[in-house]
Amino acid sequence: MNEVPENERRCGYVAVVGAPNAGKSTLVNALVGTKVSIVSPKVQTTRFRVLGIVMAGTAQVILVDTPGIFQPKRRLDRAMVAAAWDGAHDAEQICLLIDASKGYDDDSRAIVERLKQVNRQAILILNKVDVVKKEKLLKLAQSLHEEGIFTDIFMVSALTGSGLDALMPVLAERTPMGPWMFPEDEVSDLPQRLLAAEITREKAFLQLHEELPYALTVETESWEEKEDGSARIDQVIYVQRESQKGIVVGKHGHQIKAIGAAARTELEALLERRVHLFLHVKVREDWQDKRSHYNEFGLDFDS
Repeated sequence: MNEVPENERRCGYVAVVGAPNAGKSTLVNALVGTKVSIVSPKVQTTRFRVLGIVMAGTAQVILVDTPGIFQPKRRLDRAMVAAAWDGAHDAEQICLLIDASKGYDDDSRAIVERLKQVNRQAILILNKVDVVKKEKLLKLAQSLHEEGIFTDIFMVSALTGSGLDALMPVLAERTPMGPWMFPEDEVSDLPQRLLAAEITREKAFLQLHEELPYALTVETESWEEKEDGSARIDQVIYVQRESQKGIVVGKHGHQIKAIGAAARTELEALLERRVHLFLHVKVREDWQDKRSHYNEFGLDFDS
């Protein structure tokens, strides 16, 4: 892009908040134009704050993909919800994403009430509008408009990209004047080792049963650059019980091979080079109670 004079540059944070599975990560990935946050149909896929960086004219818009906000029960739940509200508190703009097919549910109502309490306005984004009848959509938009905290309402499909062209110019225009915080070609602040682990976790979520997502995490143990330009990546999938290890590995290793193949394919596309991915499954009963694990992801262990 053409060089933008320092005194014309804009930069700011936009927090994307919403209930679990509203489509926040899909939206952020679509606006950035590449994957910076993992996606799955399971709730609470995103566990920590992820930044997606978009250059829009003179503005650098830093999208904050936050964990879904819900009523927390476990330590990990509390830490994720705290991370989501921290991301919203620190941002100049807030976008509340609501799954239009689910309507104005209890989780979304709780978010709206919290925004009212802290006197914050937001941009409302109704997602998945392509699967909702127009009459229902208009009624939903009207009921949310009456809450009095939304400056704008956008109707989009993050999956297909419909409606997104109208959203980004508004975010860019309202970004405050200031120097860019990241290089122009950077799309995320996520280190490659962490992104690689997240991609494998996504593939595991997509392959495995409902009871496993919270019981599973992935760590990149080593990353070796090879002379031929390829990379050898060793990762550990941690589960909480021995019985879960068998589910992840699968009969004759079928499940772990499928997870590895899917993760390797995506990593090679993202890194634009050959990847040798080696997965190991280990039992660590207390991984959800390890302070070091929370620190790695920027979560507050004491939330």
